[in-house]
Amino acid sequence: MRRILIAGNWKMHLNVQQSSLLVHRLSERIKTHNDIEVVLSPSLVSLQPMSLEIDRRKFRLAAQNAYLKDEGAYTGEVSFTMLKELVHYVIIGHSERRIYFCESLETVRDKVAAAFRNGLTPILCIGENKEEREDGMTKQVLHDQIVTALYNLTAEEVAKVVIAYEPVWAISTFGGELAKPAQIETAIKFIRHQIAQLYGQRVADEVRVLYGGSVDDQTARGYLEIPGCDGALIGGASINYMKFSGIVDAAYRMLREGTKE
Repeated sequence: MRRILIAGNWKMHLNVQQSSLLVHRLSERIKTHNDIEVVLSPSLVSLQPMSLEIDRRKFRLAAQNAYLKDEGAYTGEVSFTMLKELVHYVIIGHSERRIYFCESLETVRDKVAAAFRNGLTPILCIGENKEEREDGMTKQVLHDQIVTALYNLTAEEVAKVVIAYEPVWAISTFGGELAKPAQIETAIKFIRHQIAQLYGQRVADEVRVLYGGSVDDQTARGYLEIPGCDGALIGGASINYMKFSGIVDAAYRMLREGTKE
């Protein structure tokens, strides 16, 4: 059984002191659950102090970004090599990186390879925008993003990748239209089908696929109960300790009540 993963992407919010306070509040409210992995992704400047503060029985850390080269004359950049003693995960290919910073399919591919080269696990974000969905291009977009991002990996590495399906049109930054469960289920099935075609069914069955897109404590359980969904990548709600802890509680109650297919 794939372990549920609840990840909070704090984006460009909270300074070091505010991040520390949020971790403290989350620690008070979130219990240790063996079947649920909780990942926090603060800003870069907060990663090092948070690595010393967090209870590692409850939380793991993720970086929001890193540069694809291991070292060199790249002023202002931080490499995966520099992060590997601080974090377990790195978010790669988030729509905001693709849109605002013009990250190409090839850039995402090279970052995924750099993550594995340094012993880190990518949380690979994929998803179509509104125009692509309306034009019937969803499957083509997902295909291109998956095939390119995983191109340099072995089957063993692919099995460890976490894929976050985040349709751009469902993210609050870009409209926040609520995706229907059937739409999400169809996308998740397609993602696993593509991986099975490339790397075999066993690998496809091992990959964890998350959903992200305006998920909060009120909607989380409905998304988590979708067949094939292994967790959620949370944006805005992750910097609200009551909402984020509520999402973790929703996942715990779902497992306890046995409603997950």
